[in-house]
Amino acid sequence: MYANSSEHNTGMNTTSNIRTDLALESQERFVRDNVEIHGVIVEQYDDTEREITVSRVVIESEKGAKAMGKPKGTYITLESPNLAVPDEDYHREVSVLLSKELQKLLPLELSGDCSVLVVGLGNRMVTADSLGPLVSDNLLITRHIVKEYGRLALDKSYVHEISSIVPGVMAQTGMETFEIIKGIIEKTCPDAMIAIDALAARSTKRLNRTIQLADTGIHPGSGVGNHRNMLSKESLGIPVIAIGVPTVVEAAAIIHDAHGDESITPHLNGMYVTPKDIDESVKRLSFTISEGINLALS
Repeated sequence: MYANSSEHNTGMNTTSNIRTDLALESQERFVRDNVEIHGVIVEQYDDTEREITVSRVVIESEKGAKAMGKPKGTYITLESPNLAVPDEDYHREVSVLLSKELQKLLPLELSGDCSVLVVGLGNRMVTADSLGPLVSDNLLITRHIVKEYGRLALDKSYVHEISSIVPGVMAQTGMETFEIIKGIIEKTCPDAMIAIDALAARSTKRLNRTIQLADTGIHPGSGVGNHRNMLSKESLGIPVIAIGVPTVVEAAAIIHDAHGDESITPHLNGMYVTPKDIDESVKRLSFTISEGINLALS
C-alpha cells in the first residue's frame, strides 16, 4: 500500500524527506528552493469549468529521476477540492476526464482489441488501504465473456478483455504480490496491466482530493517504508499503468505545516494520519476511478 515513493526518512525530518508518492509534490520542493531540475518537464492547466487542475510531470533523464526520487516516465495528476464532495454528477465528469488521461498513457498498439489485467493492490481490511480492492469490485469484467462467447456477445465492434485480481498483502497470503501477479501474467498473457493503490501525500490538502496516474509501474508498500518488488514493464514484461489516491499523510508533515522543521522529531517517522471520513471518501473515489477505467477500456 501507499506506493511509488523511494524517499527515506533519516534523523531529523524536513520537507525534503517527508514521504510522498506524488511526483508533483517532489517537483514542488525544488520550485520552493528555486532549484532547476534538468531532465524534468512540467506542464499544468486549469479546467476552470470543473475546477480541476491537471498537471503532467515527465521525467526524461536518469539525472532527473535521481533528483526526483522517482522512475523515469510520465506522471499525471488530477486535483480538485470537489473530489471530497459527494456529488455524483461531478464525480462522473472526473471519471470522463480520468478515462481520457488513462487512454493517453496506454501504448498506441493497445488502441484496438487487447487484454488488460487490473490489479487492486492493498488490504481490504484497512480502510485507508482499501482503494485498490474496492475499485476492482466495480469493474466491468469481460475476459470470461469474450473467451466463452466472443466479442460479438457484448454487442460491440471491438472490446478489450478485462480481467481483475485482488492479490491481498503478504500477511494474508504469505506470498509476495509480485509472485502472484507474475504467475497470473504468465498464465493469462495480458497485453497491459493497470494497478490501483492508496498513496501517501506530503500535503493534507491533497488527501482524497488528488488522483495520480503514471506509466512507470508501482512499488507496493514503499510509501510507508515497506518495500516490495517493483511491478513494472521491466519486471513483468508488459506495460504497467499505476493509478493512486493519497489517503494518508505523514504526521511530520502536519507538524511542519504548523511549526516548521524545528518542531519535528525523529519519533514521528513512520506515523501516518488519515481523515476521519476516510471510509466514505475511499468508497466514493473507488467508484470514480472504476468508472474511469471502464470508460477508457470500453
